[in-house]
Amino acid sequence: MGKDRVSYFYHPTTPLHYYGPSHPMKPHRLKLAHHLILAYKLYTKMECYRCHPASAAEMAQFHSDEYVQFLSKITPDNLRTYSGVLQKFNAGDTTDCPVFDGLYDFVQLYTGASLDGAIQLNQQQADICINWSGGLHHAKKSEASGFCYINDIVLAILELLKVHARVLYVDIDVHHGDGVEEAFYTTDRVMTLSLHKYGDFFPGTGHIQDVGAKDGVGYSVNAPLQAGITDDTYLNDLFIPVFDKIMEVFQPGAIVLQCGADSLTGDRLGCFNLTTRGHASAVKHVKGYGVPTLVLGGGGYTIRNVARCWAYETSVLLEEPIENNIPFNDYYEYYAPDFELHLKPDPSMANANDNLTSIRTELLQQLQDLQGAPSVQMQQVPPAFRTTAADDNDDMDEDEGAKGLSRKRMKKPHSAELYDEVD
Repeated sequence: MGKDRVSYFYHPTTPLHYYGPSHPMKPHRLKLAHHLILAYKLYTKMECYRCHPASAAEMAQFHSDEYVQFLSKITPDNLRTYSGVLQKFNAGDTTDCPVFDGLYDFVQLYTGASLDGAIQLNQQQADICINWSGGLHHAKKSEASGFCYINDIVLAILELLKVHARVLYVDIDVHHGDGVEEAFYTTDRVMTLSLHKYGDFFPGTGHIQDVGAKDGVGYSVNAPLQAGITDDTYLNDLFIPVFDKIMEVFQPGAIVLQCGADSLTGDRLGCFNLTTRGHASAVKHVKGYGVPTLVLGGGGYTIRNVARCWAYETSVLLEEPIENNIPFNDYYEYYAPDFELHLKPDPSMANANDNLTSIRTELLQQLQDLQGAPSVQMQQVPPAFRTTAADDNDDMDEDEGAKGLSRKRMKKPHSAELYDEVD
């Protein structure tokens, strides 16, 4: 059996956006990760695409029209004009979701990349699609939250549900995936699994007894954790047995995997003690089932470690081993003093998780109580959602992907996109 077909989505302007000098979210981390992927020559092993910017109509498949229109119009220069609705939409300088230059372009790009990946999976053009700029799991239907404005994950899952009867969402970010869970809380067609810090920690949701409602009872799976969890306890005591049970009882047709890197040791906002190898072991385990998978980014606020993590996980998804010594690249100095890919756990951090056995037992019982995988009567598959508004790309090369996917393939050498050494 051959390796998975992997597609990678990136746009060179996405990392140029700036939340502000004191804000922990740094889109620049995407450029660091991208250049590591280039330096390790991983781009030669996958199909690389420049994503399309999602249209307002595409984003309104989940979000309210009023909220999307607000995002499309708000700028730092006209904040006063919208002062009456900033609180309503949870945006602005008094929140964790500031209004910055190019905000709407930013959300269009990271959302478009996730939709592109979902469409490729639906059309069987790839087995795995990667969008490290996506995974913004806190955004709600009509408000921003937790550095997230548009919930690209929910939109991608809605796209996948056009073809797949059941979609599994897996979240290994240190924060609870509240926006995604809320969107699908009453349906049995989407199961959400989130392993997260719980307690006095944002967003404060994700109790183990939050299991869903109505038709969705049992289909929200929450593993509330404490600080200091290690690779071995995270993987063997919880992630692997719970994930395996989910695959047995839910049998998803597609998986969306949010790989927030703030669960790594040493993260600026996180409090777990996972290494890059441990974090990637969860990714590898998901991949091992051979189910079409959309792989997304998420949190991660020590940006050199975010880049390490996502570059390594790209190699894991490609089944291409890479060296621990980081190759020279434009951001080489970020990896001082050791210039190594892999992180070591913090030996001074105590593991406060002393109840993993009871958490595992309760979650496995919750899953055992489900009456098998829900059946869905699938009718004619609706077309991939596209509008003329999505084709604002007059400056893009016309390189149509298979079955009408409007793409600009990353073929031209460019310092921010794709390069190779001349032999």
